[in-house]
Amino acid sequence: MTTLAASLARALAEHDAAPVALIGDDAWSNRDPDGPAVAAAVLVAFVDRAEPTVILTRRTQALRNHAGQVAFPGGRIDPGEDAIVAALREAEEEIALPRTAADVVGTGPTYLTGTNFHVTPVIVTVPPDLDLRPNPAEVASVFEIRADILFDPANREPQESEWEGAIRRYFRIIGHDETVWGATAGMVINLAARLGLDREPARFNRVLGSGTRA
Repeated sequence: MTTLAASLARALAEHDAAPVALIGDDAWSNRDPDGPAVAAAVLVAFVDRAEPTVILTRRTQALRNHAGQVAFPGGRIDPGEDAIVAALREAEEEIALPRTAADVVGTGPTYLTGTNFHVTPVIVTVPPDLDLRPNPAEVASVFEIRADILFDPANREPQESEWEGAIRRYFRIIGHDETVWGATAGMVINLAARLGLDREPARFNRVLGSGTRA
């Protein structure tokens, strides 16, 4: 039986050289190109189910930045860390996801935000039904969205709004109970292209009765 981690690793390798456009957060007129870049990492955790899901969080309303928004667990990369170490640490701090439970697959395309964060998605698989507990100082809730819904291009809606005198264009991802938009949606879209999920959103679903995956 092909494991989910092996299927993801193969997909990542297949598209390793494919250029991926940065999509979703294009407030470039408000970004200082000469300003200091902030290295960050997020954990994109695929839950190993017959129909794999992805773990996401809703940030608390008390946070200064991006309050109430849906996001992957993650944050800044501290001195001495790489993206993988930082993403695993942040997930353990934010939602009590044990780093020992994560099977690291690799990293996705770095995402550049309008606020000059350079965000590296770290792709892992985790077993189902972990005892995840939101850190109330940062996370209001933790939940899962089926991967074949989250990464399906049919569930993307282009949006635009005015922010600090400029028109900002971004995507919103629908098809579930939560609203995924902005940088998180952009990373989802980039990962879909990198993993081949924009062409075949259900490619990692197990075929019932066979246990096999794409």
